[in-house]
Amino acid sequence: MPELPEVQTVVDNLNTLKIIGCCFTGAEVYWAKSIAGLSPDAFINTIKGRTIRQITRRGKYMVIRLSRGLTLLIHLRMTGRLNWEPGDKARNKHEHVILQVNGKHELRFQDTRKFGRILLTTSPETVLDKLGPEPLADDFTLERFRTMLQSRKRAVKPLLLDQKFIAGLGNIYVDEALWKAKIHPQCVSCSLSIEEIVALHRSIPHVLNKGLRNKGTTLGSGKGNFYSVAGRSGRNADELKVFRRTGQTCPRCNTVIERIIVAQRSSHICPKCQRKPYETITQTKTKL
Repeated sequence: MPELPEVQTVVDNLNTLKIIGCCFTGAEVYWAKSIAGLSPDAFINTIKGRTIRQITRRGKYMVIRLSRGLTLLIHLRMTGRLNWEPGDKARNKHEHVILQVNGKHELRFQDTRKFGRILLTTSPETVLDKLGPEPLADDFTLERFRTMLQSRKRAVKPLLLDQKFIAGLGNIYVDEALWKAKIHPQCVSCSLSIEEIVALHRSIPHVLNKGLRNKGTTLGSGKGNFYSVAGRSGRNADELKVFRRTGQTCPRCNTVIERIIVAQRSSHICPKCQRKPYETITQTKTKL
């Protein structure tokens, strides 16, 4: 579930801990599949003694640059989170990887559903270079976005979810952006009008920046929901317009919000504001 605002919130949390310059003095792995590319023993032996140089984000990845050319990539997937705990605190059963920092504190990777992954690599570009542009970056221009959309013939929602197309977007913020732009998720990307492209180009950073200001979106109170490193929930759920508001009224026109399935993903729409197009990706226009 964590998307760009949630991952950036975690990165910001980590940077406020002032752990840049600190050393990983040890590690423990309780679920081997949480580690990608290395055995648990190899991971533990390789990361021990490495100093933290920089903590950033690329798409939905946390990027932790370490000494001697190593990079730690962390992808939270559906239920992953990071906990910052004193070293003497008892481990909970969902904390699958523990990274000891300076022998005093621990950065703990918690993942209820065990889909998240940690990759320790000397070549992070093999993963990161496959990602699309950052939607909050200066080079995500309207002209670039227009060219991207018009060069593909896909339903717009699954296209926006494709991390090779745009990095960092997920189900929550795509639904919110499409609602704000008044675009149905089944619209074909290359058929969007210039007015629709402009609206979508504006709406994507709008919903992402709102999520960032609210420190992410936490849905409910379950252990698998998003929480910051400090264990705080995000406030953005209160400002969602359509996502998981099925049966409630659209804040723009008072029409009842519907839940539909697009490319096997739940989508939440206002059927009045976001009218279904005549042509979809599985249907072509017939000349009369």
